[in-house]
Amino acid sequence: MKSFITILIILSLVPLSATQAQEVAVHDFDSFKAYLNKQNDTTYVINFWATWCIPCVKELPDFEKANEKYQLQKFKMLLVSLDFKSQIESSVIPFIEKKGMASEVVLLSDPNANEWINQVNPSWTGSIPATVIYNKDSYYFHEGSMTFEELDTLISNTIKP
Repeated sequence: MKSFITILIILSLVPLSATQAQEVAVHDFDSFKAYLNKQNDTTYVINFWATWCIPCVKELPDFEKANEKYQLQKFKMLLVSLDFKSQIESSVIPFIEKKGMASEVVLLSDPNANEWINQVNPSWTGSIPATVIYNKDSYYFHEGSMTFEELDTLISNTIKP
């Protein structure tokens, strides 16, 4: 009986360790920009945020909700942290785990922001949050926060059946 209980305890911990093993890839802009130029039927939502940005943190649950809603469709959510690379272990990963985030998170670590911001979108001033929604047939850029309703409308108008 003790071994049965031990096995149950071990099995109940397996899903927890999988969610805690969040990996965050680090990119400079050259390796990141491929995410902005995929030419296929998938709709991509790319949100630029940081753990220290209050409006970013406030809207992240809405992005997670959208990711869950559209996950079985031609859809990809990418959350791009602009935190410092040195803060991955101390801030970014603990934040992701605490919030139970399921979307893919990468960290963009490129000091030449004045160069790459315009490549994301020429109208972007660099403030966050900022979001790009696109597929091969459409493109939308938004600087500032979004509600779930706004995000959902944009995705549903863009996503391919």
